[in-house]
Amino acid sequence: MRLTVLGCRQGMPADGQPSSSYLVETGSARLLLDCGPGAATALSSVAHPSDLDAIIISHLHADHCYDLLTVGKTLLSGRLRDPKRFPTLRDAARHEWPPIPLYVPKGGRSKLDTLASVFPVPHFPVLDRSFDVAFDVHEYEPADTFTVGDNAISMHRMNHSLLNCGTRLESPEGSFAFTGDTAYTPDLVTLARDVDLFLSEATLEEPDVTAHGHLCAAEAGDAAAAAEVGQLVLTHFITADETWLKARKADAERSFRGPVHLAAPGRTFDIRPGGGTR
Repeated sequence: MRLTVLGCRQGMPADGQPSSSYLVETGSARLLLDCGPGAATALSSVAHPSDLDAIIISHLHADHCYDLLTVGKTLLSGRLRDPKRFPTLRDAARHEWPPIPLYVPKGGRSKLDTLASVFPVPHFPVLDRSFDVAFDVHEYEPADTFTVGDNAISMHRMNHSLLNCGTRLESPEGSFAFTGDTAYTPDLVTLARDVDLFLSEATLEEPDVTAHGHLCAAEAGDAAAAAEVGQLVLTHFITADETWLKARKADAERSFRGPVHLAAPGRTFDIRPGGGTR
């Protein structure tokens, strides 16, 4: 199992860094977790969207899902431009191909349809059909489970201003959990219990006292320690400043004694049972 960080920035892209997006690869599947602004460009450097077996969106804030439209249009336009497969636009529109499963929180489909409708392509209407042709949209609820390849995936409600579910993935090659966005909650420990790698937001310097719902690095370290994970990767940063990032790493290390890493675009982690990574 391998994790590739495509984007790790909180909110909108900055300093050349895309927003939240992560590629998880196993021997049987490629999964994209979140797809914030800039993710489509970053993904194109390591894989084509058609290589994905599923996309899972933690919640529907723009910095976690906005590039879904770009990825969808890439899937559609790529097929339209293949003259061997589709000599004419009519052939492309009539042709049926397996859409990529897209998992979004309950109520998400209507929001995505609205997003697609804002940018119509009148002369190529098939390009407006990302969310009914390029993707097979599934709306999940907390505690839902599903399988992609040989990966068992479960969704865990977290504590955020919108419905946000952390993703837990278990396969013969290793186990992994990702928080999405959340304030501290005991459910973090359930999400991450005994996983080989825990990818956790670490947005703040101090615990969140608002109703928005974000973690600080110290809380990510607390959750990792309580869940007894193998490795901790911090992400969802407000800055690329090295001094600030090193301070957040030190915050997490005060409670979690295992390896702590800082996410960065393009950084990869090989995940193995027992916590092995690089």
